[in-house]
Amino acid sequence: MISGIHLHEDLKKAFLELGFSEMTEIQKKTIPLIQEGKDVIGQSMTGSGKTAAFGFPLLEKLVHKNGIQALILVPTRELCEQVTSELRKFSKYKRMDIIAVYGGVSINPQIHSLHHADVVVGTPGRTLDHLQRRTLNLQKVRILVLDEADKMFEMGFIEDVKQIISQIPRERQTLLFSATISEQVHDIVRHYMKHPERIKVQSYVEETLLPQFFYPVSSREKFSLLVHLLNKEKPELAIVFCATRRRVDIVSSNLQTNGIHALSTHGGLSQNRRKDVMRMIHEKKTKVLVASDVAARGLDIKEVSHVFNYDIPKTSKEYIHRIGRTARAGAEGKVISLLSEEDHENMRAVLEDRSISIQQLQLPEFPRVSFMPYPKRESFGRRPHGGARHGYQRGGDYQRPSHGVRVQYASRGRRFQSHGSSQSSHSGERRQYSGSDRPSYGQSRHRRFR
Repeated sequence: MISGIHLHEDLKKAFLELGFSEMTEIQKKTIPLIQEGKDVIGQSMTGSGKTAAFGFPLLEKLVHKNGIQALILVPTRELCEQVTSELRKFSKYKRMDIIAVYGGVSINPQIHSLHHADVVVGTPGRTLDHLQRRTLNLQKVRILVLDEADKMFEMGFIEDVKQIISQIPRERQTLLFSATISEQVHDIVRHYMKHPERIKVQSYVEETLLPQFFYPVSSREKFSLLVHLLNKEKPELAIVFCATRRRVDIVSSNLQTNGIHALSTHGGLSQNRRKDVMRMIHEKKTKVLVASDVAARGLDIKEVSHVFNYDIPKTSKEYIHRIGRTARAGAEGKVISLLSEEDHENMRAVLEDRSISIQQLQLPEFPRVSFMPYPKRESFGRRPHGGARHGYQRGGDYQRPSHGVRVQYASRGRRFQSHGSSQSSHSGERRQYSGSDRPSYGQSRHRRFR
């Protein structure tokens, strides 16, 4: 018995070997209900231990070589791989064939593996692809899990999920896990779940262990401040969140140029490349990962000491998901957001959630470093995803670097030099400020964000 809950001996052995000395709140509350066969809605944030919450009782109910008995739908490839990996660890002493199906890789090995699968973990698009090819049969599925349902529906998979559910027997157990309960989530609950038990737990991130700060900074100085903070904070492992794929490429490329070894991940990279990045992170070959929100969903990264918001997310939910990458399982962490002019609206939206408390810090003195407004070619041999070769969108008399700062071409035949030019209007501008000529971004302007 663990935390008052009985697990099958084979699963209990794996549970203890994996270092689970105590169950988390979501695990304590949901496992007994799942063992009883009830439909369950689990509302919890990243880091709460929900994979184990549904994984252990699910595996208890299955019989090896009896067809596909459980389907777990997840929003991203990374989460698909993570959940599959965790379930395989859980079933170390109970033989189960757990197969991951997701896009971006060849479908043929998946088709072969599905012939002997007991559990399928899949993204909606590739799962539906298999159903349409008739390479996946869900007629023996007894348990359906919708993991990170809110994110799955935000990404536009609601109709795919409904089509997939229509192929599963009505007599089943349905488990839904979501950070928030949106109207789309409510719709799934109303139409596809039977008298579900709803469990809501607090975030696993402890506020006392996760101080949150922001610096007001001009957009052209934002990158220089990031470099300064990375050098000053010396993180064990930092994730730098950016709003777009192109921004991820630009920031990571410029960090490399300025002597900070950084890796990047976003949805525009091949699956093999993303796997390489994760392998290097786990092997501790870098201390900085630059990521987009979608790519970071489901990343199994431990010991993240710092989260930097290079761009402020659009919603409080995304902000909470980001900061949930650190201060996990009782460890300490730190969140630093860089608030420039274009981030104000997003920050207001984040702070509509009264549970979020972010302290403003005074902007320190820091050196200005070079910044190229387009990503260089990477050593992996492919140009980073997105847009024109040099990261510009052409239009009228202006060219707009991907960061969003306007740069006007010099007139009357003078050519704009983008490579290290002192005319650059972005944060890599080499202009030096001192004393009173430094731009002022006063405390009163940002006081609303305290």
